[in-house]
Amino acid sequence: MGSAEQEELRKLRKINKALMERVERSMDQQGNAYSLFQAAIVLEEQVRRRTMELSSTLVDLEQTNLQLVTAKDAAEQANFSKTRFLASASHDVLQPLNAAMLLMSSLSTIQASDEGVRLSRQVEQSLETMDDLLRNLLYMSRLDAGDVHPNWQTVSLDNLFDSIASDFEPVARVRNLKLRVKRSGLHVWSDPTMLRRTIQNIVTNALRYTREGGALLVAGRHEGKVHVRIADTGIGIEPARIKEIFVEFHRCAQGQNELDGSYAGLGLGLAIVERMVNALDIELTVNSRVDRGSCFKLTLPFKEPTQFLAGGRMPEKLSGAQLANTKILLIENDLVALKAMNTLLSQWGCDLRVASSTQETMDVLNHDKSWEPDLIIADQHLDNNERGTSIIRIVRQRTGRRLPAVVVTAAPSDRLWAMADQRRLEIMQKPVKPAQLRALLMHLRARAADLSEN
Repeated sequence: MGSAEQEELRKLRKINKALMERVERSMDQQGNAYSLFQAAIVLEEQVRRRTMELSSTLVDLEQTNLQLVTAKDAAEQANFSKTRFLASASHDVLQPLNAAMLLMSSLSTIQASDEGVRLSRQVEQSLETMDDLLRNLLYMSRLDAGDVHPNWQTVSLDNLFDSIASDFEPVARVRNLKLRVKRSGLHVWSDPTMLRRTIQNIVTNALRYTREGGALLVAGRHEGKVHVRIADTGIGIEPARIKEIFVEFHRCAQGQNELDGSYAGLGLGLAIVERMVNALDIELTVNSRVDRGSCFKLTLPFKEPTQFLAGGRMPEKLSGAQLANTKILLIENDLVALKAMNTLLSQWGCDLRVASSTQETMDVLNHDKSWEPDLIIADQHLDNNERGTSIIRIVRQRTGRRLPAVVVTAAPSDRLWAMADQRRLEIMQKPVKPAQLRALLMHLRARAADLSEN
């Protein structure tokens, strides 16, 4: 084979090799494209499946949100109905109890025999127990419904402690116990009424479940906080059962009640305490040892004192003042309560005029222009949506005097409390306790006398 043929053969082999490499590269590229195609198909299937799952989840979420909205609306409606029921129950349930307590007080004063006096007192105690139960139930329900709003202000702990000591030292003496109260000069930022009720409920339990020794009420300051402690030497609580004492109607069977004849407790005091400390943002801690005693600690924000300090009790000026011949305008639409109050005030020697509406009030004042009331007692909720506060305002305008006035109601609202502060009205909740009513009327009468002298 000549050199020319060999050279031609070499070129052909080179060309063949190049063609084979090109074919191989082409096949590799086609294989990669096929693989990419397969991967795309798999990915598309995964995207489709995931999209279906997300769509299903969104549908479920929308249904859940709809159910939540429905449940929320139902809860709000139930809460509204509950609040409306409580307002109705406060008036309708406490109204006859109010009349019964007033009538019972009148009946007990005319008993001639010791047996009659004893039975009358037993009935009064039963009515007071029912009063406490209903008040606590209604107040606890209002707390649960968020219908109780704190009236924040500077509170003097000394004034508040003195008030509690005045109320509970006689109870401690009857039970052969000692209630020690230490003044601190401290002030806190809180609601005076709710704080007092919180502390007095704890003191009540401390005395009820203590056989020997007594209870201590003390306050101290640490940095920007004030710690109020109520300690006792009572029967104590097992640490594992401390949470149980805040459950409604939970009562300890070992409570001492035979010494003063009182009932053993309703099991609502500490349940109300727990709700009130939550509303007041108070930190509550309890330490207790069985047969050694318990200590409740309330932690509140410290506050510098102001000119007017809440926390005390109503001053009792001129305690010897009498209600005889005091001219009282009584505004009441319930016939039974009207008769009961009429009987009670008449026994106290009051000069009474009665009315049940604005028109009747005007008729009373026009009938005898020489008679002008010294005090006004008005039920807040009257017929035809009339309000006792409105009639009081009309009578004050007519007489040209800011007459002392007491508004009687089963469930005072925040608006009524604000109106009372603005117009200098006294609020008394039903059922009205005759002793408290008498003390309030004497105080208002004495204050009015002081103002007229000055």
